[in-house]
Amino acid sequence: MKKLGLIFFSALLMTSYGCNNLKGNQDENGIVVTENETTSGKQSSDATAEPEYLTYDTFIEKVWDFESNPQEWVYKGDVPCVIDFYADWCKPCKMVAPIMDDLAVEYEGKVKIYKIDTDKEKRLAQVFQVRSIPSVLFSPVKGRPMMQAGALPKEQYKKIIDDELLKTN
Repeated sequence: MKKLGLIFFSALLMTSYGCNNLKGNQDENGIVVTENETTSGKQSSDATAEPEYLTYDTFIEKVWDFESNPQEWVYKGDVPCVIDFYADWCKPCKMVAPIMDDLAVEYEGKVKIYKIDTDKEKRLAQVFQVRSIPSVLFSPVKGRPMMQAGALPKEQYKKIIDDELLKTN
């Protein structure tokens, strides 16, 4: 009986402690949210830039409508973009992921960083003939995009962005 009372008391303390700790993680409506929900859900005013994950439909909407115009690349964005074709199981892709996160912050407002999961978006991988991952597509606002296969160091990605996407003529 003493054990049962001790377990009940411990559970009561842990519940009380847990509820008090969650009070700081409430949204504007007073709903308790976890840390992942606060950082990946609604954008707060102090949120940092992140890569945007594209689906087939959002790719057509934001990047290139190859269904309507399959013969000519017509980029829809107003700033250049970098598109990381990746898969969750790919070790080199996991090395590139934090680099893309850094680039999204560093080039916020100048270059849009997108990510496409090749396992979920097989049709997009086929359109770009992605045969090895990571593969990164660099698209200027005007002109032809270029594809780079394989993981590169951050400085190489920055050099390509600066020299090819942000160069001034």
